[in-house]
Amino acid sequence: MRDRLTQESLHALMRELARSARPGRDYRVWLVGGGTAVLEGWRDSSIDADLVGSPDDIFRDVQALKERLRVNIEFARPEDFVPPLKGSESRHLFIETIGRVSFYHYDPYAQVLSKVVRGFARDIDDAKSFVSSGMVEPEVLKKLVRAIPASAYSKYPRLSAQAVAAAVDEFLGGLGF
Repeated sequence: MRDRLTQESLHALMRELARSARPGRDYRVWLVGGGTAVLEGWRDSSIDADLVGSPDDIFRDVQALKERLRVNIEFARPEDFVPPLKGSESRHLFIETIGRVSFYHYDPYAQVLSKVVRGFARDIDDAKSFVSSGMVEPEVLKKLVRAIPASAYSKYPRLSAQAVAAAVDEFLGGLGF
């Protein structure tokens, strides 16, 4: 059985990814979901580290890392669950560079959208933290969600533009926005 992801184990994972990076290449790794919440101190732990990397071979030793560090690692990004937001690639937030690997928080707006649509209590708490921390501005989130083209929903048959916009409005309304 693996341990929950904590700030300490997340930092260890980041160091190990940097250590295992191939020489002569630069890499980027994005933290998604619980990783962002844990690193920011919004919660003490997460079940796993959701990561995205480029190039992908940064994760060539992922099975050994999971065993050595006793943490769960998943490869997931918000767009696996919700339509992409325009300009997402320009909103990733830099964390730090270790060796040849630069670490980022995945676009906070995309993370919040994914969490609000999923709707679990922990996700909503994380989404609230994104807003209260200033990483996400409510009006910008509304604008980005409303700008998702209707055609983007064809890859997400359980979602509709109306339901997603309503979920975001309900979430922000609960925060007084």
